[in-house]
Amino acid sequence: MGKCVCIIAEFRHGAFRRVSYEVASEGKRLADALGVGLCAVAVGSGVADKAAELGRYAVDKVFAVDDPSLENYLAEAYVPVIASVLEGCDPVAVLLPASVDGKDLAARLSARLKAGLAQDCTQTVCEGGKIKAKRPIFAGKCYGWCEWADGALPIISCRPNVMDCLAPLEDKKAEVEKVQPALVQARSCVKSMELDTSGKVELTEAEIIVSGGRGMKGPENYTMLEDLAKVLGAAVGASRAAVDSGWRPHADQVGQTGKVVNPNLYVAVGISGAIQHLAGMGSSKFIVAINKDPEAPIFSKADYGVVEDLFNFVPLLTEEVKKLKSSCS
Repeated sequence: MGKCVCIIAEFRHGAFRRVSYEVASEGKRLADALGVGLCAVAVGSGVADKAAELGRYAVDKVFAVDDPSLENYLAEAYVPVIASVLEGCDPVAVLLPASVDGKDLAARLSARLKAGLAQDCTQTVCEGGKIKAKRPIFAGKCYGWCEWADGALPIISCRPNVMDCLAPLEDKKAEVEKVQPALVQARSCVKSMELDTSGKVELTEAEIIVSGGRGMKGPENYTMLEDLAKVLGAAVGASRAAVDSGWRPHADQVGQTGKVVNPNLYVAVGISGAIQHLAGMGSSKFIVAINKDPEAPIFSKADYGVVEDLFNFVPLLTEEVKKLKSSCS
């Protein structure tokens, strides 16, 4: 195909992650504004059999690199392969998820391709044929707009759960071209992976998150948050203070040194609202803060604030949600 906006789809454990569809949707909006097509690069083991699915989110063509050695992300193996494909398809812009792997990949591709990189973006626009991207700066206290010099290739990593997904086109399939660039023999390998099989919603993809902080006073009290999360269909998160205290695993940490999340609803329970935590959840669509300290900084960011002892309020809230859901069923 001719000039195109190219996305890099994230394929893990035999399926595309939802954030890949979000990036494809944003890529389509940008491609339409530029008057070009939308293509994708998909890398992984077994990815060629699934690649046509990206057509449901308006991808016209997928360049699939399918090899058993690429089952798990390793920068040493992925970067030269993806760079080679991108050089061959000559994109006008490259979009990819701002996941843990995606941020690492984006930075390395930027260096290899001598391209301009904007990380963790929340919006892209095209004005007068020029691409601009919006991203948080200064730990999320404000936003900056990036634009590229003439001739520079934009690489944009998109923050998960921010870009609106297009309605899937059920009957559309993308054209799939299998490509086999020279594979690099990596000096390291993934020997095994410990996957969470509990069925919990992954924080970065959760629509609703209930998080607890130092105000929870101990790990045993997170049971009440888990109960609330269960009735809301939510994931459970934690502040850095709670994780550093050993109350929750690091995988649950929300914040600048944890995971950046963007749910539709974020419920902050017993969290004071340090700037590092706000940087990780401040772009949530609705924020509810529950804290007995009316001066807690979290209230400056919250859409709704409850000044109350969480140990009294949260169980009551859980019961009310149960009643409401029961009456609606």
